[in-house]
Amino acid sequence: MIEVKHLTKRYGNHLAVDDLTFTIENGKVYGFLGPNGAGKSTTMNIITGCLAATSGEVKIDGFDIFEQATEAKKRIGYLPEIPPVYLDRTIREYLRFVAEAKGVKGAEVRKQIDKVIAETKIGDYENRLIKNLSKGYRQRVGIAQALLGEPDVIILDEPTVGLDPSQIIEIRNLISELGKDRTVILSSHILSEIQAICDVIIIISKGKMVAYDTAENLERSFASQEKILLKAQGGKEAVLQCVRTAVSAEPDEVTEKDGCVTVSIPDHGESEEAFCRDLFNAFAAAGIPLIQMTTKRPTLEDIFIRLTQEADVDDAGKEAQS
Repeated sequence: MIEVKHLTKRYGNHLAVDDLTFTIENGKVYGFLGPNGAGKSTTMNIITGCLAATSGEVKIDGFDIFEQATEAKKRIGYLPEIPPVYLDRTIREYLRFVAEAKGVKGAEVRKQIDKVIAETKIGDYENRLIKNLSKGYRQRVGIAQALLGEPDVIILDEPTVGLDPSQIIEIRNLISELGKDRTVILSSHILSEIQAICDVIIIISKGKMVAYDTAENLERSFASQEKILLKAQGGKEAVLQCVRTAVSAEPDEVTEKDGCVTVSIPDHGESEEAFCRDLFNAFAAAGIPLIQMTTKRPTLEDIFIRLTQEADVDDAGKEAQS
């Protein structure tokens, strides 16, 4: 378990991390989201002991990362955004160096290297120089080094950045496998990646936490922002009158193109089935062809934008008051 309490980091007058408090439980995959400059990498560097905090506390399985760094770091495997690999060594040579640097000794060195090579599926290239590997395989080597020492927690900072689509899928599958028997913290700009892999999502903006929940709960909490999108073949005023006759909600977006009108209708306060049925019946009675009708639910991307924008507005308001 990781406990982060009132974590703060300042660079001069810039507040990079602002009083963060959260808990990471064992055996789950956590997604760490935030806009550029939100403080994600800074927070990760502090949790792993690579960077000092201005104030606050981080404990790894009860060990303080600042006061008991050696014991705390034994429990963490870390892959920074740029993998810390030595290009002029083979995979096996590099992993041996890392294992010994982490204090792995004797026969355990070879045993652990064999294990992480198998887990990351890099055995066919283990005697190849790292500089001759593709970026996807260098990323796998970076994950392999993070697994050495058998840490309970794996922290991955943007592990799929710069990879092609097939490499991204491979790394995602690997992370999913790792999450079955370890705690994984994953930072990424790819929201679909976070949603597909992670059990819990943490969103930060300007150094503050604005969300800590499952993707399902976040989507449920924004369910009131669902909209009905319909497309009908007819004049704009006739279509709008038909909508107003059928339901009490007022359209918030209307576009007209090629003889068709597209209308967006916000939350309507009744069951979706009854709402759509009333719309369909109204258009049928008016003799206006209804070409398309769908429900648009807030995506994780919509929620992310909304939460981070609200945080920006709150900060702007506080600055104006001060």
